[in-house]
Amino acid sequence: MDLKTAVKAYQFAERAKSELIIISRLAIALTGFTGSEREGGKRMLIMLMESVRSELEFAANATGENGFRSAISHLNEAIGLTESMDTEGASEKIGLSVSESTTIAARAWEVLSGQDLL
Repeated sequence: MDLKTAVKAYQFAERAKSELIIISRLAIALTGFTGSEREGGKRMLIMLMESVRSELEFAANATGENGFRSAISHLNEAIGLTESMDTEGASEKIGLSVSESTTIAARAWEVLSGQDLL
């Protein structure tokens, strides 16, 4: 990974991790919703997940890092599970997306710290 890509990958990966962790917490919180709250909460959560997926797609295109594609794949599965109200399964898939993002961030960190930039 070259220096320019490392900077972009690190920024995208750290942001993705934060957003994915928030989504995971919201997915778990959704289990406590009832009635119309549950349906509205599910719709909002899916919209948020789709927004994060768009950011991951941008990151994948900007950096060429395949890990972002894997994170997107896991997030797509999480969206499907959320649609069927399997929030526990969705949270697991989101966790896999976090793991992919963490791996990218760690690889970029190595490049940047090797250049004494971090």
